[in-house]
Amino acid sequence: MKQMYGQRAYVQSAGVKNDMEIDGFSVAVCKELGIELSRHRSRSFDEMQDWGDDLSQFDLIIALSPASQRMALELTRFHHLEIEYWPILDPTGLGETRDAKLAAYRQARDQIKTRMLERFGPPTEEPKP
Repeated sequence: MKQMYGQRAYVQSAGVKNDMEIDGFSVAVCKELGIELSRHRSRSFDEMQDWGDDLSQFDLIIALSPASQRMALELTRFHHLEIEYWPILDPTGLGETRDAKLAAYRQARDQIKTRMLERFGPPTEEPKP
């Protein structure tokens, strides 16, 4: 999101739970598009709130799993903000070989990119090589 749209909006990623390390396959397929994830650390919704990111201050939450959608709806039930669910392929556990796993992760990555373009329009930032 930040690479395509820059500082146009404040963006924060969170999940239902914190696995700390970003999946290596995610890092690899995003690197193919010039997106650096290796230093990214995941956080849970609870950690976001503990660190001062009040969910009610956001305008939009995009959930990529049914579990994150349920959690977002529960945590924001008294706040006025938009929650969208994007049914994206969960590539974890798919594929027997490294190439098959990478193909599944590329498919998920491309689904997210397509949804971003549909929702937010063409990039406002030039992709970095």
